[in-house]
Amino acid sequence: MATQLASADSKQEISTNGRWWALVFLALAQFMVVLDGTIVNLALPRLQVEMGISDSTRSWVVTAYALTFGAFLLLGGRIADFWGRKRTFIVAAAGFAVASLIGGIAQESWELTGARALQGLFAALLAPAALALLTVSFPGGKDRGTAFAIFGSISGVGAAAGVLLGGFLTDYVSWRWCFFVNVPIAVIALIGVLAKVRESKAEGPSTYDWPGVVLAALGLGSLVYGFTNAEHGWGAPEAWGFIAAGMVMMVLFVAVEKKVKHPLLPLRVATERNRAAAFLASFLAGAVLIGGILFINYYIQIVLGFAPFIAGLASLPMTVVLIVTAAVVAKNLPKLGAKIPTAVGPVFMAAAMLWLTQVSADGSYAVNMLPALILMGIGLGMVFVPMQNLALFGVDEHDAGVASALVNATQQIGGSLGIALFSTIAAAATAAAGGSNMAALSTGYSSVFLWAAGVAILITPVALLLITITRKTFSGSDEHQPIHLG
Repeated sequence: MATQLASADSKQEISTNGRWWALVFLALAQFMVVLDGTIVNLALPRLQVEMGISDSTRSWVVTAYALTFGAFLLLGGRIADFWGRKRTFIVAAAGFAVASLIGGIAQESWELTGARALQGLFAALLAPAALALLTVSFPGGKDRGTAFAIFGSISGVGAAAGVLLGGFLTDYVSWRWCFFVNVPIAVIALIGVLAKVRESKAEGPSTYDWPGVVLAALGLGSLVYGFTNAEHGWGAPEAWGFIAAGMVMMVLFVAVEKKVKHPLLPLRVATERNRAAAFLASFLAGAVLIGGILFINYYIQIVLGFAPFIAGLASLPMTVVLIVTAAVVAKNLPKLGAKIPTAVGPVFMAAAMLWLTQVSADGSYAVNMLPALILMGIGLGMVFVPMQNLALFGVDEHDAGVASALVNATQQIGGSLGIALFSTIAAAATAAAGGSNMAALSTGYSSVFLWAAGVAILITPVALLLITITRKTFSGSDEHQPIHLG
């Protein structure tokens, strides 16, 4: 009997160790997906010169990735649910590696743009598959909170690391390594998941909602494309026209999802109030994180005069603080619950942005930037941990992939909107301040940070009004623990 118990304990330990290894490889894939949203940003000027491409073509190096990623996320989530999440992950990781290799060896601008579009397409499969596999590997209990904390913090870490790594590779190696670096990451993640993660797929009907697929892809793609073009002015048809078309198609998408028997996005996934809070928080946090980091780096490089790699190093304090905060929040989630950190975190984010409104032409990193980066890291760490938990708690396993996709889709669209909105605000404020001198640029950045503070603080009432999950949800050791509401 003792031998049998020892054997059972040994198997349990192996199983537990296996899922923590699974977390490592799944988080690595998520890191790569987020990394590629920002890694080429600092390489664009040198890339443009070396390849002799135009300004409009250069912008597509960024837009192509965001467009295909945002457009196909919901479909990617459903493919993962129906075809198998592990199988989808493996194919997507391999495809992402190949697309990255094509981008690294590209000789023509169309090859580079095509490679970025392919990266976005495979990322739309990879991201929801990774998060869905994490959900299956950690179905409940305290370990789930820790796992989601680590995974959730990757969004902030990956965006900041993309700037750091992109600056280093561009300055000291070659911009082409901004693509090549993905190949070993993808291969390691692929092999790890192949060895450590079990397959899972949705039970029951696996019929694709093709009208929903078309409307979601066109609607989300139009929104991302419209917001991207709005960076150069909201008055252009390429901006408001695509935004309006995207909104119309998303309204039609909701109408279709209400009627079809097997919807691409079952509305129960998005409308349950706790998950709705997570998706709204993801949208708003994406705008502040992606849009805010862009202008923080503009100020550090253009006004303070830091080289690309040094500018990346300068953003490290936010990354370090984010990781530490996420770990602390995850450990204390059974005591805090989801509502408190989700409501308080945006206050730190808004405080960071308000501190940044004091930037000036003769400012300094230590005074103008460092305190804000620390505050931002605290705020993001507090928001991302409960946000990932809320988005997937209580989701039927049949819908895990599409719910995972929705988290990524809301953050992607929020980031596109943030960049577009903040770019317009910066341009208007800079022009009003007298042009493109350093004082005028600083005025423009200050206006952006003020608006970003306003966007960040909107997360607080969302959390207070919508989150009803109690602390009991995050305590106990029951792996299949139900949601406690009220």
